Amino acid sequence: MEIGKKAHRIRRVLPGSIAEELNIEAGDRLLAVNGTEIEDVFDYQFMIQDDAIDLLVEKSGGEQWLLEVEKDPDEDLGIEFESGLMDEYRSCRNKCIFCFIDQMPPNMRETLYFKDDDSRLSFLQGNYVTLTNMSEHDIDRICRYRLSPINISFHTMNPQLRCQMLNNRFAGEALKKADVLFEAGIHMNGQIVLCRGVNDGPELEYSIAQLMKYLPCLESVSVVPVGLTKYREGLYPLEPFTREDAIAVISLIEKYQLKCCERFGTHFIHASDEWYILADMELPEAERYDGYLQLENGVGMLRLLLEEFQESMREHQNRNAFAEITGRKELSMATGELVFPYVREMAEKMMKACPNLDLHVYPVTNDFFGRKITVSGLLTGQDLLAQLKDRPLGSCLLLPENVLRSGEDVFLDDMHVGELEKALQVPIYIVKSSGNDFVEAVLYAG
Repeated sequence: MEIGKKAHRIRRVLPGSIAEELNIEAGDRLLAVNGTEIEDVFDYQFMIQDDAIDLLVEKSGGEQWLLEVEKDPDEDLGIEFESGLMDEYRSCRNKCIFCFIDQMPPNMRETLYFKDDDSRLSFLQGNYVTLTNMSEHDIDRICRYRLSPINISFHTMNPQLRCQMLNNRFAGEALKKADVLFEAGIHMNGQIVLCRGVNDGPELEYSIAQLMKYLPCLESVSVVPVGLTKYREGLYPLEPFTREDAIAVISLIEKYQLKCCERFGTHFIHASDEWYILADMELPEAERYDGYLQLENGVGMLRLLLEEFQESMREHQNRNAFAEITGRKELSMATGELVFPYVREMAEKMMKACPNLDLHVYPVTNDFFGRKITVSGLLTGQDLLAQLKDRPLGSCLLLPENVLRSGEDVFLDDMHVGELEKALQVPIYIVKSSGNDFVEAVLYAG
């Protein structure tokens, strides 16, 4: 392979780092480490672990420097690259019947339409992959570098049905890659997006039984209901689950949780919070979530929130924090319809502990994506504005942080927080996801 064919532009050199001492600068390009071209961030991180390495760097003027580096084995070079992955992101090759991106409205920002299916993002960011986009080379590198955990979208363990659900004739065969990961001892987590009348019922039971064969390497599997927006014209006809469906799903999952606990000491298979809300059933106790391995899939988020809230309430009451609110304090909070009853319950407990506190909690209907979408993370600025503009908001409006793009102050519809503040004529305070953050936001915001 010709060295330099794949070069990685340096975005930043950290002050006081080895790279700064070597006069490496932003705009330079890394060509090779120890005479070997770097494919992506995993090659780079693996190869710089040695205490003596050679770097081939091309300066911005075109001159190439071969730099000898001596360092501690785990010491970082202090280089940040233009791409955190040091490679192009791999897009999904499937056409899943339940794909949420295919249900997006038109004319949104381009990044919202990108479908990733990249095993490297699974390790770095917790993304889920279908295995259909992974070559033998990719599997070999995961095993060689011991990249764990890898998160896999199984959806079904029936190969023929998986081909149909993913609209990919190789999707069933791709399941064999999980066998390779299992035999190599790679830790995995799984998910099943459940579609009514497709992969539920006997198919779900078959999938759970087959996935149990990967224990203990497969540490957990979540079952989540398909999300359905109003933009499904021309797509596979899917129907929402009913309360009776949810009860049946929970019953099946809890049956296998008992089996897994008896045989392996773990609950393994988990129903997302949405199932319990739809079924109007009590959330499982904290111990049933095995350390909350599937929080990002909405498994145990509410139980953890309620546990954290109760603990925070006790701590603040012991410090007499509520007594500090001597005058009337009026605030408001908006959330998705799914979690509204729980947020309202927490608000009522806080108002009971502090008679001077008046906290309005508003459920916001998702008119933008459709009323079947009830999670807070898909609320838009325009829906918040339309449904809150005539409501009493008090001195401050509290919003959960998942309504915003990660690390930014922009809603999914590109409205900025500042725009919503101006339109509602009230300051907005973004609340992080923990129960303690909820308590402290109510006590100290506004």
